[in-house]
Amino acid sequence: MRGAAEVTSRAVPVDAAAKGKTYPPHEYEVGKEKIREYALAVGEENPIHFDREQARAAGFRDIPAPPMFAVVYSAGAVGPAVLDPEVGINFAMMVHGGQEFAWGEPVCAGDTITTEASIKDIYERGGMGFYIFESVSRNQDGEEVVRGTWTNIVRGS
Repeated sequence: MRGAAEVTSRAVPVDAAAKGKTYPPHEYEVGKEKIREYALAVGEENPIHFDREQARAAGFRDIPAPPMFAVVYSAGAVGPAVLDPEVGINFAMMVHGGQEFAWGEPVCAGDTITTEASIKDIYERGGMGFYIFESVSRNQDGEEVVRGTWTNIVRGS
């Protein structure tokens, strides 16, 4: 019988065969009201996210989305990659490892953002599986608006 304080961990079986796999692009049309709803939900108070005149006076083409709105327009591309059975993530043991973003051209109301996702890396370390996804989002003019790195960790059993 194991003691209450005893922890055992077996290595997670990791199959790196899907490393490098790419997924079809996902297109998202950015709406002024979606920006407003997101800004309100995250407690954003800057008027440029709510008022077109103030946004333009600040030098934006239209109402800009808060930077982390990237999660909204990227989800349609990243979701299928994370949920892909070929990747083999055990969701019961998964924890969010992190997100990193490098922003480019601001995303504004009226933009159409196309995001492509790929599996950047899959590896095992310390008995845990690491699944690293990359997304690249571009606006209707082909300008990169954000590059994201999404890390999911599957804990050992």
